[in-house]
Amino acid sequence: MEEKRRFRASRQGINAERPEVDEDGLLLTKQEAHDVDENRSPTPQVLHETVRLEGEAELARTAPALLWSALAAGLSMGFSMLAPALMMARFGDTPAGWLLAGLGYSVGFLIVILARQQLFTENTLTAVLPLMTHPRLETLLRLLRLWGLVLAGNLVGAALFAWGVRQLDLMDATTHEALIKIGHHLMDLTSWQMFSRAVVAGWLIATLVWLLPGADTSRVTMIIVITSLIGLGGLAHIIAGAAEVLYLVFSGGATMMEFVLHFALPTLAGNVVGGSLIFALISHAQVRGDQPE
Repeated sequence: MEEKRRFRASRQGINAERPEVDEDGLLLTKQEAHDVDENRSPTPQVLHETVRLEGEAELARTAPALLWSALAAGLSMGFSMLAPALMMARFGDTPAGWLLAGLGYSVGFLIVILARQQLFTENTLTAVLPLMTHPRLETLLRLLRLWGLVLAGNLVGAALFAWGVRQLDLMDATTHEALIKIGHHLMDLTSWQMFSRAVVAGWLIATLVWLLPGADTSRVTMIIVITSLIGLGGLAHIIAGAAEVLYLVFSGGATMMEFVLHFALPTLAGNVVGGSLIFALISHAQVRGDQPE
């Protein structure tokens, strides 16, 4: 038996080194051909199908699973409010402080994405591709169910985090002032600015979701680079921004009505438009355009 195994292994080694001709006429061994396949970037069709299958899996999850995961994501996104404030409190209102604050903004996203928690803006792309691929009323209803549960869980989690930081007096006075300043910085935007900046933020998150399947070992770097742009650009994200504005509300600097009308509705609409109606539609269209009639 041992001799047979050695013989098979030797034959496999011979076959791996035997040259083969690829489609361009180059001589490659099987191992070299395998290495070529391993190092090729995934095609748009592969990325589309990967994201679509993730969306199908999310649409099939039970309501309790979605709610608990969304609640955890909302709590985690609170760190995208807290980390920038800590940076500003320690380094002051300087260019370096704002740069570090932008990098700190990515902390919540890192936790959520690497822990596979449910974040609303991710689902604006992953869960919408199944609907675009097979437009059916049933799929639309499942998508709306997913969005409603995840959004509700995210907002409750973000509110709990903001309330806990404020009411339990967890931070020092300098960090509290930085948190208030961040909240005012966001609420000073007009409704149109809130919407337009939310469109760009939704686009960036959808881009991140599209890129992650082919990121391999650079996932962390990619998450930091893209999400820090949202923080550095002062863009509006419905969940991270909710934590910032709700902290302001719990501190008496804004009302709940202002949170809903001035922040939440324009930002929610912008994130959906940027992530679903623009990026997802274009990404789906390019793949459909390559399909045979």
